Amino acid sequence: MKPAMETAAEENTEQSQERKGCFECCIKCLGGVPYASLVATILCFSGVALFCGCGHVALAGTVAILEQHFSTNTTDHALFSEVIQLMQYVIYGIASFFFLYGIILLAEGFYTTSAVKELHGEFKASACGRCISGMFVFLTYVLGVAWLGVFGFSAVPVFMFYNIWSTCEVIKSPQTNGTAAVEQICVDIRQYAIIPWDAFPGKICGSALENICNTNEFYMSYHLFIVACAGAGATVIALLIYMMATTYNYAVLKFKSREDCCTKF
Repeated sequence: MKPAMETAAEENTEQSQERKGCFECCIKCLGGVPYASLVATILCFSGVALFCGCGHVALAGTVAILEQHFSTNTTDHALFSEVIQLMQYVIYGIASFFFLYGIILLAEGFYTTSAVKELHGEFKASACGRCISGMFVFLTYVLGVAWLGVFGFSAVPVFMFYNIWSTCEVIKSPQTNGTAAVEQICVDIRQYAIIPWDAFPGKICGSALENICNTNEFYMSYHLFIVACAGAGATVIALLIYMMATTYNYAVLKFKSREDCCTKF
């Protein structure tokens, strides 16, 4: 009886040690996750997806509104249509680039954590590794500044559509609705330098302008531009987090690569 009890006790001890070992392994792996880079990657993917997807559709809707209402002559908005088409192709490139760049930065964050050091032995950063990490720091700063410009640029169509929408709200107000003053309330799209000053009609007034605001193209384009602007802002925040993470990782690689230290950024 006693040997059987001792055997059962030994088996229970081994099982508890195995469970404890698995638990410690899970904690160790979770402790090595670069959470800042992970959050930045999710935020970057979400922001770029919103900016590219909504921006692409909103640009197409803007061209449709311009062709149908503000510029009946094709030659007047031919240059603007070409620019819009070029911007849509650029959007494809931006989405592809940031998908790859986000994965690379996330991988760089994982490989500079303590989990890599504990799994692969003593961590020694080579000169090439520090150079690559420094390149990521520089490129992320450049992209952050560039996206600040993109965020500001994406607010321009929001401002333009807001002016048109607010003018329509004035037309719909009880003070002006049904009066002769309605036809004197106009929106001149030529003042935004989208089409030349000799474009016809270029300016829409009164009930015609109200009909434009009631179209699905205007409603969708306006709100999609707002979402695209918000996506650009989210991407800027993600790049700021990337800046902090890559700078911290580079500092650790450069100054503490020979010490018993780690980074979880």
